Amino acid sequence: MDTRSWTLILVGGTFALYLAIAWFARVRDTHGFYVAGRGVPALANGMATGADWMSASSFISMAGVISFMGYAGGVYLMGWTGGFVLLALLLAPYLRKFGHFTVPDFVGDRFDSNIARLVAVICALFISFVYVAGQMRGVGVVFSRFLEVDINTGVFFGMAIVFVYATLGGMKSITWTQVAQYWVLIIAYLTVAIAISIQLTGHAIPSLGMGAELRPEYVGRNDVWLLERLDQILRDLGFASYTEAFTGAWDKVNVFCVALALMCGTAGLPHVLVRFYTVPTVRAARWSVMWALFFIAMLYLAAPATAVFARYYMIQSLNGVAAEQLPEWYRNWQKTGLVLWFDDGDGRVRYSAGADNEIFRNGSLNATELLEVERSHRQWLDSDGTRGADARAVLRERGLSGPDQDIIVLATPEMAKLAPWIVALIAAGGLAAALSTASGLLLVISSAVAHDLYYRMLKPGATEAQRLLVGRGVIAIAVVIAGLFGIFPPGFVSQVVAFAFGLAAASLFPVLVLGIFSKRVGTVPAITGMVIGIGFTAYYIVSSVYFGMQPWTFGFFERGLNPQGVGVIGMALNFVVALALTPLFPPPSRAAQDMVDSVREPEGFGPAPRIEQAIDH
Repeated sequence: MDTRSWTLILVGGTFALYLAIAWFARVRDTHGFYVAGRGVPALANGMATGADWMSASSFISMAGVISFMGYAGGVYLMGWTGGFVLLALLLAPYLRKFGHFTVPDFVGDRFDSNIARLVAVICALFISFVYVAGQMRGVGVVFSRFLEVDINTGVFFGMAIVFVYATLGGMKSITWTQVAQYWVLIIAYLTVAIAISIQLTGHAIPSLGMGAELRPEYVGRNDVWLLERLDQILRDLGFASYTEAFTGAWDKVNVFCVALALMCGTAGLPHVLVRFYTVPTVRAARWSVMWALFFIAMLYLAAPATAVFARYYMIQSLNGVAAEQLPEWYRNWQKTGLVLWFDDGDGRVRYSAGADNEIFRNGSLNATELLEVERSHRQWLDSDGTRGADARAVLRERGLSGPDQDIIVLATPEMAKLAPWIVALIAAGGLAAALSTASGLLLVISSAVAHDLYYRMLKPGATEAQRLLVGRGVIAIAVVIAGLFGIFPPGFVSQVVAFAFGLAAASLFPVLVLGIFSKRVGTVPAITGMVIGIGFTAYYIVSSVYFGMQPWTFGFFERGLNPQGVGVIGMALNFVVALALTPLFPPPSRAAQDMVDSVREPEGFGPAPRIEQAIDH
């Protein structure tokens, strides 16, 4: 069978599995809809958290980012895994002991203010919609190539599937669907990584293969190490070595800031935090984090190797190739519009560094680099009246061409000429990764509006049926908006997701930490800190990416701060403002302070938090 037939079978089969799970896990009450009845075992919750976490960004785009960036791409691995340590130590067990349904619930009740609740809801919605844009974009990319439809049609397919199982069973359905999706995505990812590692180096463990010798049939002799060979090829083509640290816009300070923003953003993401409300005990919440790290590591340890394999295959299969001899994988992906090449007159693809011939380079441009290239080609851009994100398209038309970095993982099996069923399996895995995270984000959006706004603020007397109806209706609306983000994405997948992490680090992470560990911080300082943190971060990201603002140096950034790392500055502003205002305003109520004491007591000591007793009984 060909790849398309295998794709229809595997993708159709996994979709049928997800829908069957959703049907059997359907719920009729808000307890099951929002927190899965608090009955999810720690092991299963760890798998579900892993699937929820390993989104289209981790599965589809992360290895592509590392493939283009080289050493500096490790910032995503460090930031996204390190955040779970912060979760385990600072937030997960305390939020579980508090109970309830959502993160805005904690903020609203801890600071005894519906205004604080509203600000937290707005932050959660903003973060979730930015994050879900990357997931729907990933769904469109997969469908576009493997089912041979355009990206927009692929996004519509994904919207329909997510809508069915998210509305049918809420968190309970999503949790058990994510357990299945974890195994689909991890089997797909590791199958490809292991197969290519064996093919190139003879090692079955991808991480060992990345640092091993190439098999003699690829280079004509022994003792040629894969990474050394890749470094030499890139140097010959005018690029920095793949393993060279802190090159270009990714200097040491920017790498540090982006890593820290990703770590703190991880600990502040609403769709990750809500997973720890679904387990029965605080102990289970801690074990959930441990299991989640274990399951995530299975993919993250293989991602750098996949990135190296992809970069090697891409150069070997394309550089210097005549137009009529372009490889099959290139022609397949060219139909999607996600890979282009520029003929400078000799009819061959040229992969080299240079002002007028940046083949492939545009696929890995971050906002800072894009502005630099834009300035170097000002005469073209001025004549076209194009700025910001549109510069990418103009530069492609004017001679900067290559693949979109979001296709790298999906295209690698075809580059390596693996069996059609493996190529189809990676498509099923990519869809599982994107849909699992999209469903979790949609539930956060639904709970923020239906529970925190509608039930807790607008209509406290709403019946169970009314609350469920509003929750499902909000998911329907959110799916449509998410689809629009997927059709008109603000950037490539990992970049968009990194922006969401910066927003979470600057808004929710500080208020949660202060809410748990300081009884003195009151309502006004907390609200002001959130508003300033997310306001500054959003302004910097939007101005840098869309309006051509020069990156700020803040006095110590040599090249300016990458917008993916600006969440660190927003987070610092949030903490500083909240703590500076605290002595000027009254402390929180005695009830709020007692709640903090109760949340911080070890499990089994003292009374359960007042609010969880009211909800569960």
